[in-house]
Amino acid sequence: MSLIAGTDLPESAPPEETREVTQGMSQGRLIWKRFISNGVAMTALGFFLFIVVLSLTATGAFGIPGWWKYTYTDLPKLLNGGAPTLSLIPEWLGGDGIHLGEHPFGQTLIGIDYFAMTMRGVQNSLIVMFIIGILVAVIGTVIGAVAGYYRGWVESVLMRFTDLIIVIPVIVLGAVVGKIASEHFKGLGVLGLSIVLGLFLWTGLARLVRGEFLTLREREYVDAARVSGARDARIIFRHILPNAIGVVIVTTTLVMAAAILLETGLSFLGFGIRSPDVSLGLIISQNQTAFSTRPYLFIWPGVFIVAIALSVNFIGDGLRDAFDPRQRKFVARKMKERVES
Repeated sequence: MSLIAGTDLPESAPPEETREVTQGMSQGRLIWKRFISNGVAMTALGFFLFIVVLSLTATGAFGIPGWWKYTYTDLPKLLNGGAPTLSLIPEWLGGDGIHLGEHPFGQTLIGIDYFAMTMRGVQNSLIVMFIIGILVAVIGTVIGAVAGYYRGWVESVLMRFTDLIIVIPVIVLGAVVGKIASEHFKGLGVLGLSIVLGLFLWTGLARLVRGEFLTLREREYVDAARVSGARDARIIFRHILPNAIGVVIVTTTLVMAAAILLETGLSFLGFGIRSPDVSLGLIISQNQTAFSTRPYLFIWPGVFIVAIALSVNFIGDGLRDAFDPRQRKFVARKMKERVES
């Protein structure tokens, strides 16, 4: 039987019996090569990074001023009835570059620049998304890992607690907490809203990590670590968790995509980020009566909400394909390159 050059795979082997050629390639590098070979995921990553950089540099962040001349609190003179000055055909001004007008996204009725408001809303939505992602990853991973490793009464207690959290509708909880905060304080704010939502969105990840640990704890390398005297904490976080990190990363990414929509919904209902601060959902809520007369007040926040959610979802799908060893697109292409060479 003839063999494919440079491998020990039979030339007539069907796809399901093939295996990846990984000589001299670490697991991390192999996952990275799978991810960058996914054109949709890489395009989504580039687009997402563009949105992040644009929002942070336009109006400034963390005390650093931005390149845009207005902020979301400035009240310049109302021009052109507040209509956008952005044109599909940009106007060139010689050596000054492209002129997009004083207010490319338009203005509110009191004159606030809508581009500055939208960028501030994107910033807050991204902050909420990242904080929720961190909380979900930490809480879900720890609870799922401990439950899956120890099993017994520890697993029963932690999983029943997880079930209790699951049955609580997050949007209802956020609305109630937001209502209380608005009555006794000045609203939840970006940090408060992020923490509240993050403390109740980890349940799905905890269940998935528990399932992974139930399988991985029976592997030979775990038994070898126990025999060598390794402590439980070292076995969990140094031996088992690295082999379950794919589930953690992928699930966290998808939760972050759902989180930005949840934050938008709560802010739209008036229970999330509140004035004088800005979020994309709050912008739409404040201008919902002007839908028929000034639709641009909905278009730009809506575009960024959809763009961020779709980008993060596509990135999560790409990570899932990269971490899943059953994905064979990368393998088939690699074997074809070996044969042709």
